[in-house]
Order: sequence, then structure tokens, then C-alpha cells
Amino acid sequence: MAKKNKKAWWISLALSGLTYRLGSGMMERKTMESALFRSRGTRESGKVSFIELFFDLVFVFAVTQLSHSFLENFTLEGAVRLGLITMAVWWVWIFTAWVINWLNPETKPVRLMLIVLMLLGLIMSTSIPEAFGHSGLYFALAYTIFQVGRTAYTIWVLREGSVELRINFTRILGWLVLSGAFWIAGGFAHESWRLGLWGVALIIEYISPSLGFWLPKLGRTPTQVWDVEGSHMAERCGLFIIIALGESILVTGATFAKLEWSPTHLAAFVVSFAGTVAMWWIYFEMTAKTGHHYIAHSEDPGRVARSAYTYTHLLLVAGIIVAAVADELLLAHPTGHTDAKTAAVILGGPGLYLLGNMLFMKIVASVIPKAYIAGFVALAVLIPFATELTPLLLSAVVAVVLAAVAMWGSVFTERLCRLLPQALNKQAQG
Repeated sequence: MAKKNKKAWWISLALSGLTYRLGSGMMERKTMESALFRSRGTRESGKVSFIELFFDLVFVFAVTQLSHSFLENFTLEGAVRLGLITMAVWWVWIFTAWVINWLNPETKPVRLMLIVLMLLGLIMSTSIPEAFGHSGLYFALAYTIFQVGRTAYTIWVLREGSVELRINFTRILGWLVLSGAFWIAGGFAHESWRLGLWGVALIIEYISPSLGFWLPKLGRTPTQVWDVEGSHMAERCGLFIIIALGESILVTGATFAKLEWSPTHLAAFVVSFAGTVAMWWIYFEMTAKTGHHYIAHSEDPGRVARSAYTYTHLLLVAGIIVAAVADELLLAHPTGHTDAKTAAVILGGPGLYLLGNMLFMKIVASVIPKAYIAGFVALAVLIPFATELTPLLLSAVVAVVLAAVAMWGSVFTERLCRLLPQALNKQAQG
């Protein structure tokens, strides 16, 4: 009898140990799975990690490639190509920002994904100068693998997470596979056909979020499913604006370093720098501050992130790139006749930038600051006289306009942020 009791005791002990190990394993697995996702509503949840900043370095190179490629093909065709490739570069970056808004970049699986994406992004960026030449297929393949691979990996990571979010990324994957076919077909095609096929690919990708990534049988995704961490999204987009503005600083410094130090060149250098500072001031003291407040307190942050950050920031980035090209042209030829192409980029870059800021404020706060409107009108008034002025004088006037917008707009933003609680209540009631 004693032997039986002893045997039963050992069996019970073994079963208890097995149960404990199984339970510990399940708890450990759940802990690892939950760690893969970014936390919500805490002080640290909106923080940008070092791996994200490291990832952004690829896009510093990409923006540099964009502006230099346009300078080498400074024509209407070059402008169209610049617009198309800029849209592609922005799209891979902003889609990755959305993914990392849900996934935790401090975990190894997500960190490894970002490192692989960096390699693909570097191949894509290297291919930009000859994207419409012999490197077209490399650009298309890198872009497609970047988009499709990242989305498929996210679906795999979400296998134990939110079902709605996993279905959302399944819908996204369907649209990206469709557009990817056009990207790769364009990579094989001749230059003229390539532009058309890649244009179709971008149309497919850019309309898909507004359609909720609708697919047969799977339906569409409501914006409420895109429960983004607003602070993180706002900070990430702000950092990309810094990347683009950094290109202006690099162009200004590198070009000036090669020139003779004369009063004219020094004046052009100061004007270029002043314009970049004014653009920084307009966004970070007005647009970014307002956007951060509104998305952080919005009941539907997914809608704000989709409309305001995903789309309108493309205009901001494009405007800064065009302005960087204008700065290089100004430093190279500050005096003499201003041809139509040079005038177009000197006025067009800031114009695109102000337009992007206006649309952002309209979407986020349902208001367009008078400072933006006045600045945009002032640039339009300069158009008939642009070719009559020297590049230095025209750029100086544009810099003054941007500085005036920045100073006037700062006062408006302070008042708007003070009235934020009332505006949000009115928005909720509406």
C-alpha cells in the first residue's frame, strides 16, 4: 500500500511539473507575441526607435538621388519622372511607417524585417538615376519585393494578433500584388511604355487606401480598424520632412563649398539657407504642432493618418525636393537672366510646399490659415515678373514671403492650439 501511495505521489509530481512547463511555455509564447506589437496610450508608445532612424538613412540617400536626377534631366519629361519616382519612394516609406505603428521595432523579428527592407531600399535608391534606362527592372523588382514582402511578413506576424488587422493586410497584399505586376512589366518595357505602366501601378496603389483596400469576398477595411498611435505617426512623418530639408542643407553647403567666396555667392548662400529655415518653421511651428494635437485626440486617428499624413505629406516632400534643385541652380547662377525653367522651380517648390500645408490643415483642423493663403497668392503674383528678375532677387523675394508666412502663422497656431478642446468637442458633436 505504501509503495502504491509513493508511486502515485511521483506520478502526481511529474504531472504537476509537466503542467507547469506547458503553462509556462504558453505564457512565455503569449508574452513574446504581445511584445511584437507596439503598446498604445503610454508615454513610450509614440517614441521613435533607433532602428527606425537607422532605416531612414536609406531614404536620405533616395531623396538625394531624386534631386540630382532631376538636375541631370532638367526638362518637362524629367519633372514627370521626378514626380513618379518621388511618389514611389514616399509610398514605400509611409506604408512601412504604418506597419511599424503596429509592430514593435525593438523585437528581433521586426528589426530583422527593417534591415532586409533597408537592403531592398538601397537597391531601389541606387537604381533611381537610371530607373527609366538600364536599371528599370532592378528598381521595379526592389520596389515590388519591398512592398509585397513587407506586407506578407506582417500578415505572418499577425497570425496570433488582431483578426481584423490581419484581414486588412491581406486586402493590402492583394492590391500590392496587382500593382506589382505593372511595376515588373514596366521594368521590362521600353521607356515610353515604362512610364505608362508605372503610372498605372501608382494609380492602383494610391486609390486603394481611399477604397478601404476593397477586395471581392473580403470587403473593405473601415478606418476604425487602423487604430494608429497618433503621436508616433506624427513624429515619423515629421522626421521624413527633416530628411527632405536635410537635402536642401546638403545641396546648399556642397555647392557653395565649390564656389569662389564672393559677395554675390555669399548672398545666394544666405538666401538659400533662409528659405530652408522658413520652410522648417512653417511646418514644425504650425502644421506639425496642430496635426500632433488633433491626431492624438481624434476619435478616428486612422482617418486623419490616412488623409492628412499619407497623402498631403507627399506634396510637402515634393516641394522641398524641387526647392533643393532651385537652391543649386541659384548658387550656380545667381545673376543674369532667369529662364522659365529656373523660375518654375524657384516658385514651384515653395508653392507645392504651401499647398501641402494648406490641405493638411484643412483635413485635420477644418481650417486654412490666412498666412498660407496669403503666401500662396504672393507666389502666384510673382509669376508674370519672374523672368524679369535675377535668380538671386527672385529667390530673395520668395524667402521673404516664406518668412512672413512663418511669423504670421506662428501666432495663428498658438491661438488654434488654445482653442483645441472646443474644436474637438464641436467636431465630435458634428
